[in-house]
Amino acid sequence: MFDQSPLMPTLAASDLDRAKSWYADKLGLDPVSEDPERGTAVYEIGGSPFMVYLSEFAGTNKATAAGLFVTDFDSVVDQLRANGVDFESIDFGEMGHTVDGVISSPDGSEKGAWFKDSEGNILAISTPPEE
Repeated sequence: MFDQSPLMPTLAASDLDRAKSWYADKLGLDPVSEDPERGTAVYEIGGSPFMVYLSEFAGTNKATAAGLFVTDFDSVVDQLRANGVDFESIDFGEMGHTVDGVISSPDGSEKGAWFKDSEGNILAISTPPEE
């Protein structure tokens, strides 16, 4: 039914200008399109679009809103930190916990980290799943 329908994540923002500044300053992204009347900005990462939109409910989701697979995980973490991104400290119970904002598999081949945008949306980066 949806095999030809692209999925577009949508992230709420209580202040769209602040969110646009954060995405530009921290992630180096500029909108590919904007609709000021509707209060939306659309971005693109890796050929996939995502929308940031005005909402009074921004930052209320307690779960990961969007995630990115990155092949050079450590380099991306370093660059995000250099841009002022703070990573979350998370306890996953028996699965372990983040150390300095990163959780790793015992052999270090799988890694993940979570951070919040200016609006409180939780974003994640992780190594791609092994095929």
